[in-house]
Amino acid sequence: MEERTYPLNEDIKALGRIFAKHGYKLYLVGGAVRDYLLGRQNDDYDFTTDARPEEVMALFPHHVIPTGLQHGTVTVRFRKQGYEVTTFRAEEGYSDSRHPDKVVFVRDLAGDLGRRDFTINAFAADCTTGLITDLHGGFEDLSNGLVRAIGKPTERFTEDALRMLRACRFASRLGFTLEEGTFEAMKALSGNITKISAERIREELFKTLMGPSPSRGVELMRQGGLLEHILPELMPCIGVGQGGRHRLDVYQHSLAALDAAADMGCRLEVRFAALMHDAGKPGCRRPAGDDRYSFHGHADASARIVDEVMQRLRCSNEERRLCVLLVKEHMFNYSHEWSDGAVRRFIAKVGVPNIPLLFQLRKADEASIDVSHSPEDSLEAFQARIDAEIQKKSALSLKDLAVNGASLAAIGVPKGPIMGKVLSHLLDLVLEDSSLNEEGILLDRARDYLASCGQ
Repeated sequence: MEERTYPLNEDIKALGRIFAKHGYKLYLVGGAVRDYLLGRQNDDYDFTTDARPEEVMALFPHHVIPTGLQHGTVTVRFRKQGYEVTTFRAEEGYSDSRHPDKVVFVRDLAGDLGRRDFTINAFAADCTTGLITDLHGGFEDLSNGLVRAIGKPTERFTEDALRMLRACRFASRLGFTLEEGTFEAMKALSGNITKISAERIREELFKTLMGPSPSRGVELMRQGGLLEHILPELMPCIGVGQGGRHRLDVYQHSLAALDAAADMGCRLEVRFAALMHDAGKPGCRRPAGDDRYSFHGHADASARIVDEVMQRLRCSNEERRLCVLLVKEHMFNYSHEWSDGAVRRFIAKVGVPNIPLLFQLRKADEASIDVSHSPEDSLEAFQARIDAEIQKKSALSLKDLAVNGASLAAIGVPKGPIMGKVLSHLLDLVLEDSSLNEEGILLDRARDYLASCGQ
C-alpha cells in the first residue's frame, strides 16, 4: 500500500521530537488527519501518545494543564499554543451505553485506535515523520465514501449510543453513505439513544444542522430509528399533505426549508427554526376545499412545540427565546397598505436585531414551497419601511419613551404591576402615533389611564 504522510508544521514536529528524545511516540489523530486526506481544512488538533499522563507532565514541567487526568488527557502549552494530548487507552464495559466502566492505559497504538468509532476517524500521523497509520481500512472507506464502524458495529454502538448520531452527522457533512452493517446495527439499537444526556444529543444534532446538507443527516436519523426518540415532534408531519402551492408534505417541506437556510449560510437558530417552523401543522390541519387545507394557528402551535423541544434539549434561554420568536412570527403578512404604526408595532414585537433572521426564515420557507416564487421584492419594500422608522428614531420600546418609572412615580403612579401596565399603555399609544412621545403628553395620558382604571 502506498505510504501517505501528513504535512506537519514546524511546531508539531518540534513537539514530536521532544517526545521522541525521551523514548515516547506522539501521533496526530482524528478529524485533522481525515480532513487532510479529503482535501479539507481542519486545524483542530488532537494527539495521542504512549507516555502516561504523569510522564507527559514530567516532559513539560510548569507547562501542562491536567484537563482530564481520569481519561489520560492533559493540555500541553508549547510555543504559545495549547495541544490536547491523551495517553493510549483501552476502554472496558459500557453498562450505561454512555461511559466506559474502566479506562486502561496501554502502550501500543493499535489498542488505542481499535477503541475509536469509525474507520475514517482512526488515522494516526506520526509527529516526527508525518507518516499516516491506517489499521482499519480507513483509506479505502474514504475513497468509497463510507462511514463504517470499527470492528463489530453493534459493539461500538452499545459502548456509546451517541455514535449513532455521529454516524449520521459524518455521513451528512461529508456526503458519505452509511455502510450496510453499520446502518443495520443503528436500526437495531436506536432505542439506546434515550440513555444519552440531552446535552450530548443537542451538541450532535446542532452540529448536523450546521453542515452543508443538514436534511440528509435528519433523514438518516429518521431512517435509522433515531428521530422518533430525539425529535418525536417531527414524526406526525410525515405524509401530511398541504395542497395549494405546496408540492411537499409537511415533513419534506421542513427538510427543504432547513436546506434552504443552510444554503443561505444562516446561523443555528434560523436553521432549527426552519426545521421546526411547521411542527404544529398536523394538529391544525383542516379541509379547505378541493385539494387544499388550512392550518389556522399553526405558527403559535409550532412555537409552543419549539419551546418544549428546546427545554428538553437543555438549550440556552437565549437560543430558545429566539427560535420561539422566529417560529411564532414567521407567518407575518406584510402589504404596502400597512400604516406606519403597524410597521412600528412589528419592529417592537420582533426586535430590530431579529428582523434579518426572521426574513431569512421567510425566504427559506418560501424557497421550499415554490421555487418560482420569491419574496424578495416584498421583503425589500418592507425592509425599506422598517429602516425609515429606525432612521426617524421612532420610539420602539419602553426605553425609548419620553417618560420612565421615576417620572410616573412623581405623578403618583404606584410601583409594581400598575406601573408596568401604564408603561405598556403609553408604548402602545406612541407606536400608533409617534408624535405623542413627549413627556407632558404622556404624563397626561398616564393620568387618564389611571383614572379609567379607578386609580
